[in-house]
Amino acid sequence: MAHIGERASLTILREQPFGLFLDAGDELGEVLLPRREMPVKWQIGGEVEVFLYHDSEDRPVATMKHPGVMPGNFAYLECLAITGVGAFLDWGLPKDLLLPFREQKERLEPGKSYVVHVHVDEASGRIVATRRLNKFLGPAPAGRYQEGQEVELMLYGKTELGYKAIVDGKHGGVLFANEVFRRLRAGEKTKGYVVQVRPDGKIDLSLYPPGRARIDDLETRIEEELKARSGFWALSDKSPAEEIHKALGVSKKAFKQAAGALFKKRRIELSDEGMRLVD
Repeated sequence: MAHIGERASLTILREQPFGLFLDAGDELGEVLLPRREMPVKWQIGGEVEVFLYHDSEDRPVATMKHPGVMPGNFAYLECLAITGVGAFLDWGLPKDLLLPFREQKERLEPGKSYVVHVHVDEASGRIVATRRLNKFLGPAPAGRYQEGQEVELMLYGKTELGYKAIVDGKHGGVLFANEVFRRLRAGEKTKGYVVQVRPDGKIDLSLYPPGRARIDDLETRIEEELKARSGFWALSDKSPAEEIHKALGVSKKAFKQAAGALFKKRRIELSDEGMRLVD
């Protein structure tokens, strides 16, 4: 049985001047695939894969296009317009996605993009967006994540502690400000690493692999940069922290650890002027 907010392969029943009618089952009945979206080749009784949603007249309708986000997921979408019922967002379909006023935490502005959760509203059966993200972020299950585990992040806000992140599209987490050494923005997707899972199921995060793995990665980056610079780089532990961060995106402490490790391995020479690759 086909449902709103899903992709489905539906049987073509008949052609009309305005498109093809498809069999969407007992719940939705016959739905229209508009003529402008009809496939080049089709036949009565054949099947076509479509996405089901509601048109501007609130009727179930089919499209062969893929939405920018499937219901049940988070996305970073541009606000196109504000109307009397809410904001409308660009999600790549002919009918824009509604973000009702009651689901907004702040007044949106056309031309700006926002992180939202997209879902089928239980009361109306329509696909809508919400800015109330916490309703859709569950606690991390016990034992699901281990310290140092790599995860996928989407950033969606700032707090006094740091940056709020969606972990693997399901859970809430925080990147602490003292662990961040580059500019981050809402909607940005990046890899992160689990520092710990708190008793409430929230996840403390870092942008860098923990312990030795982080330093090993930085050592490799320093050596590659030295090779690209013909063996010398005017960067040292005397350099300002801002300069080190601009060059490598890490703290001065992490840089000193990696450079010190390379020095002990006799792979570089260190001086106040910078680093030199050992032949």
